[in-house]
Amino acid sequence: MSSRRELLTLCLFGLMIAAIAATGIGVRATHGAQTTADEPQYLLSALSLWEDGDLDISDELSDERYRDFHEVELPEQTLLDEDGRRISPHDPLLPVLLAVPMGLWGWVGAKATLAAVGGLLAALIVWTARNRLGVSSRVAYLTAALFALAPPLAIYSSQVYPEIPAALALLGGFAAVLGPFEKRGRIVFAVAVIALPWLAVKYVPLAAVLAVFGLVRAGRGRRLGLLLTFVVGGAVYVVGHQLLYGGLTAYAAGDHFVGGEFTAVGSDVSLPGRATRLIGLLVDRGFGIAAWQPAYLLLPPVTGWALARRRRDFVFAGWLVGAGWLMATFVALTMHGWWFPGRQLVVILPLAVLVVSAWADEARRRRTLIGLGSLGVVALVFLLVEGLREQLTWVVDFGATSNPIYRSFSMVLPDYMAPSPITWALHGLWLVVVLALWWLGWRSGSDRRHEPRSSDNDDKASQERVMT
Repeated sequence: MSSRRELLTLCLFGLMIAAIAATGIGVRATHGAQTTADEPQYLLSALSLWEDGDLDISDELSDERYRDFHEVELPEQTLLDEDGRRISPHDPLLPVLLAVPMGLWGWVGAKATLAAVGGLLAALIVWTARNRLGVSSRVAYLTAALFALAPPLAIYSSQVYPEIPAALALLGGFAAVLGPFEKRGRIVFAVAVIALPWLAVKYVPLAAVLAVFGLVRAGRGRRLGLLLTFVVGGAVYVVGHQLLYGGLTAYAAGDHFVGGEFTAVGSDVSLPGRATRLIGLLVDRGFGIAAWQPAYLLLPPVTGWALARRRRDFVFAGWLVGAGWLMATFVALTMHGWWFPGRQLVVILPLAVLVVSAWADEARRRRTLIGLGSLGVVALVFLLVEGLREQLTWVVDFGATSNPIYRSFSMVLPDYMAPSPITWALHGLWLVVVLALWWLGWRSGSDRRHEPRSSDNDDKASQERVMT
């Protein structure tokens, strides 16, 4: 496939994904608002940047500029500064990205922009799978479509949160570090690392892990320059947050972290209690990602398979996915929140999708991928249709969907929101299932009889580009 044809195909694919994701713009977040929770805060900050050139939303709040997208009274999140300013306790890069579309086209334009980012993310998954992991073109497009057109990636492509832009930044940095890592690659990589904390402080650990990969990958002569870039970027971040928010994080400007900004992770943290999320993030009845896209059940066997293969690209992806999963397990305040399921994992899911695509291609598991992945696409169709008909919302009552697949499958999933003996019995059962799937994947990956197989004329070149 020529580079021009490949670029055109990727653009068309991304546009298709973006257009489908954009249909979710009309789905209400709650019954009293088109957007909810942190979304109005990001939109008001973007509007303030467009109109006033700053992040002070005091005038927007007093003028009730949020009524177009949040009809009911908006709960306050901000402290009132001594000079009368109100700064939303959220990092500023997302409002910066949305300032122009918000100013020109309002909240619909802002959401459409995020749908476009979702399309770009899907296209980058395909490009990275082909050019960095050596996946065949057909499998790369198939895998990206099945996951991009299913929850939670499709949902967050029309929700005003930093998750999808952060996923794009992380994937871009990952693709850069696996490439030749010349000047252009290092620039892309450095921008990705520096951008992640400015999207949200919760991405700092991922940025740190990614930065370590780049420093290891860079040659001796370039390592110092890259390190100095990160040191300067970190200093700007700290000083900038002190000036904007009065603390090390944006949480310092919030009115609900009365015990200090670090209480954002909780004031009475129980690590054993949070450890249930290791499985719950995957199989929780309402908030597990596999409940909405069953293809995520492939993650345990694919993880075992990838570890057995011992490829450097899989190792890099594994470290990032593992770091993100541990953050969602032990650092995030809650797994169950005022959001659609999977929010804490969205940033790392494209990396997991990449490894799934490599597994489906090399282990010849396309039918398994299609069978499970299509169920997630069906889930999105139900959520879209019922949401546009105002039969449900995407934050409050998404579990009310009439989707028979979800309603049947969810019955065998543990409900951690209402713990009972049945919950813990199912928890134990799924723990055994996950470990068994991981072991089966390990055995499959250890079997060297499986060799990459080309299915398209252009795949031989892709295989030659893979980093081993």
